[in-house]
Amino acid sequence: MVEGTQVGAYRVLNRIGEGGMGTVWMAEHVTLGRRAALKVLHPEFSLRQEIVTRFFNEARAATAIADPGIVQIFDFGQHVDGSAYLVMELLDGEPLDRRLARQGVFAIRDALRIMRQVASTLGAAHARGIVHRDIKPENIFIVRDPEVPGGERAKVLDFGIAKLGGDQAGVKTQTSAVMGTPTYMSPEQCRGAGHVDARADVYALGCVLFTLIVGRPPFDAEGVGDIIAMHLREPAPTPSLLRGGIPPEVDHLILRCLAKDPAHRFQSAGELAAAIGALVHSSPQLPPGMASSSAAYAVASAPTTLSSASGVNQMAPPRRSRVGLVVAIVGLGVVGGGIALGVRAADDGDSPKPSTEPVPAVTSAPTPAPTPATPPAPPPSPRARAKPRIKDVLAGFVAWSHDHAGAPCPDAATLGVADDPWGHPFRITCTDQPGDQIVGAISAGPDGTFETDDDIASWQLGPDVTDAVRGARWTVAAAPKQTPTTPAKDHTIAKPTHSNPRPAAPTVQLDENGLPISR
Repeated sequence: MVEGTQVGAYRVLNRIGEGGMGTVWMAEHVTLGRRAALKVLHPEFSLRQEIVTRFFNEARAATAIADPGIVQIFDFGQHVDGSAYLVMELLDGEPLDRRLARQGVFAIRDALRIMRQVASTLGAAHARGIVHRDIKPENIFIVRDPEVPGGERAKVLDFGIAKLGGDQAGVKTQTSAVMGTPTYMSPEQCRGAGHVDARADVYALGCVLFTLIVGRPPFDAEGVGDIIAMHLREPAPTPSLLRGGIPPEVDHLILRCLAKDPAHRFQSAGELAAAIGALVHSSPQLPPGMASSSAAYAVASAPTTLSSASGVNQMAPPRRSRVGLVVAIVGLGVVGGGIALGVRAADDGDSPKPSTEPVPAVTSAPTPAPTPATPPAPPPSPRARAKPRIKDVLAGFVAWSHDHAGAPCPDAATLGVADDPWGHPFRITCTDQPGDQIVGAISAGPDGTFETDDDIASWQLGPDVTDAVRGARWTVAAAPKQTPTTPAKDHTIAKPTHSNPRPAAPTVQLDENGLPISR
């Protein structure tokens, strides 16, 4: 490829970067005059179908996601000489790893702001069934954007090894072959698990956030095998033990991302983004971030869309280490207490490497205590917060039912019950409860909107809640006729009604709790 060559509808202007697997050129649309970044694989890699397919996978994955945090792909294909290429949005900014190397650790609020954007973007990808599988600072690009808080936006690069839901891209990896970057790979990726889902990206996001705040990744060692063993076996260190001034809520959020068991992590990047947003708005302990984003661009940045994982490095000289950035790990197993590995570098030695330079000193870091502190207890879940008040709702119904047999279903105000923990009224239901519960209570959850994923219903909270209101379904009874032999007050419940045919339950007398005597 030389300057002046026309590739598709674009004319090559000048080279802006090169790496082990390809070159990035600045290009211009010959008709529209629009500038773009042209990423071209080296000829020897363009002849390897599996690499070309993975290269084009990036285009398919990126164009499937409508989100401002995804780099736009304008075109892709193969040039007349057989070279595979992508035409991408030309970005003006710098990659997150260069920012980290230049300024050292991030202010906590700035790190959370950037990672909330990244998590939100990946949440859009996860909603489309796309898992990135190689999130790391090199694949997060920071650009100016005055429309967002902080004046800058994070863009996610290189979906080249992404897994698309349903394998739309036609790319499948062997169960024993794992693609990714060891420093940021989830335990399931390290094991070569056959199924890797959105929670692997959540783990990688936790690794990146840890790195921004502490100044080093959670697991760091000399060789690939050592790093993988740490991901698999060692608990993640508590960030506040390595850098002072980190609030317990931030410790808890990061450690939840880094849980070994995917079931204990946030279940998607969108859920993580919501948690970060809530933390930023609710925690008074977070110190303020940068007053403006001007300091972020103190060093001139070159326009680029470069990505080390796809074999193209940045304009800055690559940092070197004994650990390759991207590896394919084949046949991972445990042998005699050790790890047996077959490792093949995914570049040819010219790709940038993780830094082994000393991490900038953090003056506020205290001397770690000889005995590690116990990680802070996690804050109560929404269900745990709502449970005691829902029990109050059901107890209030039992008391109310003494004098209101067969009356219309009450509301929470009638029962004299306070709102849920987020200040929203409970919804009381007297039909369609599971089992034989005669009443149910629903909290709209933190978002205050019913019929969304965070709703909390009484029948989800276990028998210690629901046993108080078991019996015939509560239905409105016809007003009894007053006769000399009929008491003025008859504590009865009308025959239950059911959406599914079942034998009609007889009217029964209420016990001292206002509930049916026969259950």
